[in-house]
Amino acid sequence: MGIRTGAQYIEELKARKPEVWLSGKKVANVFEEPVFKQPILEIARLYDMQHDSEYKDKITHVCEETGERVNNAFLVPKSYEDLIKRRAVFEAFAKATFGLMGRTPDFLNVVVTSMYHNSWFFEKYNTKWAENVRNYYKYLRDHDLFLTHAIINPQNDRSKNSHEQKDMYTHLGAVKETPDGLVVRGAKMLATLAPITDEVIIYSFPGFAPGDENYALAFALPIGTPGLRIICREPMQDGTRSFFDHPLASRFEEMDALLVFDDVVVPWDRVFLYNNIEAANKLYPMTGAGQQPAHQSGVRGLVKLQFATEVAMKVADTIGVDGYLNVQNDLGELIQSLESIRALLKVAEYEHTITEHGEAMPDYVALETIRGLLPKMYPRAIEVMQIVGAGGLLMSPTGADFNNGELRESIDNYYVGREGISSLERVSIFKLAWDLCGEAFGQRLLQYERYYTGDPIRKRAIFFNMYKRQASLDMVTEALKAVELDKEMLMN
Repeated sequence: MGIRTGAQYIEELKARKPEVWLSGKKVANVFEEPVFKQPILEIARLYDMQHDSEYKDKITHVCEETGERVNNAFLVPKSYEDLIKRRAVFEAFAKATFGLMGRTPDFLNVVVTSMYHNSWFFEKYNTKWAENVRNYYKYLRDHDLFLTHAIINPQNDRSKNSHEQKDMYTHLGAVKETPDGLVVRGAKMLATLAPITDEVIIYSFPGFAPGDENYALAFALPIGTPGLRIICREPMQDGTRSFFDHPLASRFEEMDALLVFDDVVVPWDRVFLYNNIEAANKLYPMTGAGQQPAHQSGVRGLVKLQFATEVAMKVADTIGVDGYLNVQNDLGELIQSLESIRALLKVAEYEHTITEHGEAMPDYVALETIRGLLPKMYPRAIEVMQIVGAGGLLMSPTGADFNNGELRESIDNYYVGREGISSLERVSIFKLAWDLCGEAFGQRLLQYERYYTGDPIRKRAIFFNMYKRQASLDMVTEALKAVELDKEMLMN
């Protein structure tokens, strides 16, 4: 089939009946649920972009194997040019959502593409796993599906490994093998956008220890598989807010969920890894499942940081405070942060390497530097926005107030901005900023940016240790040569 349309995505969504729980109630129709409806339409818009003449040739390509047009997220990059083609879809989808939806379809499609190209890794342990990965990639590509993933254990007793928890199936684990497949039980999180996706893929970060064999799992399933329960977090908006009052929260609420597997049967042809601690610990670093999607998240993070910077600048301009030195200093800091990420992305692409398996891999150091900086830069952008907007962020009237004839004159008098900025323009900009920096929706975006790639301290420690192993520290050696010479002179 190749690239699908937004209408096709919605029709297939309507046909599924996943077990979704929201605010204590079971959702009968995902599409008609107000909390989900607008985000569904936003995802549908991304699918429609694939058919739009403005984007089609930039974000899709004709698959050599099938002759069908497919999304560039399914392109195995083998050159710098291929990396730029993939960046085009990352950028297009991110700009369409202002970088606020971190798990658009391109993200996990890149993960599966990386696993597919590195199926040699699975082959080392089990030829059937490798075959399953290759077949799943083709199925995903040819049907243009939308995945969620759940790769983190619930936060229970984090001082203990999975097999040491009070209930052995608190964390997702294998129960038994059957002719039909592997039976699994337990929970995983944070399945972002799970209620409105097609399928879920399960895999894990490294960290398995002896005794965790039953928890070493990787597989994929349709989101409506019997026994799979989706428990949504508290929504950040109720689906009835107007675009005027909440221009971002009303459109881009990216629901997160806990996935509970109640003796779910995973067909054997959907199992990618099982009962092998070594393979589970190496999957993430060895298959490109960590590094390749970091390219996507870096581009998405750049767009999100650019959006936050532009909003902060617009708030300052609207009330005429960007002439003050302290405000210029803070906004200048944000711009320099933004340009640093932009430069690092270019370095990551330009200084790519070609693996022994022919895959163009964006530079690890540049991508990990982005991963280390964004969790600090984005919160700083939000802080600057809050400081610049000050109390004005708390004082916006509603759209209903603007439409009330008795109030309009007062609103027009007291909510104007600097010269040339009407009350309507000023309030609109401040509402946009408040959605981003003050609302629960914006705070979720802030927390997401801090932890979307995992524990930032642990990640930076891993980065340091890898950098240390590879660093020659030649300049230190060179600088010490003179010291060695002085020692010889003193000995003589």
